[in-house]
Amino acid sequence: MKFMKQQKKFESREQQQVSETQSQQKTSSREFASVEELLRYDAKQTTVPPGIAQRLGQSLQKEPRPARSWWRRWFR
Repeated sequence: MKFMKQQKKFESREQQQVSETQSQQKTSSREFASVEELLRYDAKQTTVPPGIAQRLGQSLQKEPRPARSWWRRWFR
């Protein structure tokens, strides 16, 4: 009889630990209104590797500057 009581206590503790572990492992899900919102969220969460950031910076420096707008040319 004593053994069965100890076993029940053990099983209840084990069940409690399992349920706590499962609740900690659950990941929160998010819903996004649009694809753009999803991409913005993902971009905030993802770090760009330094090598890629450097190559991107170099590539952007090679791009020609956009032409000045007509009103800036007019008033200059």
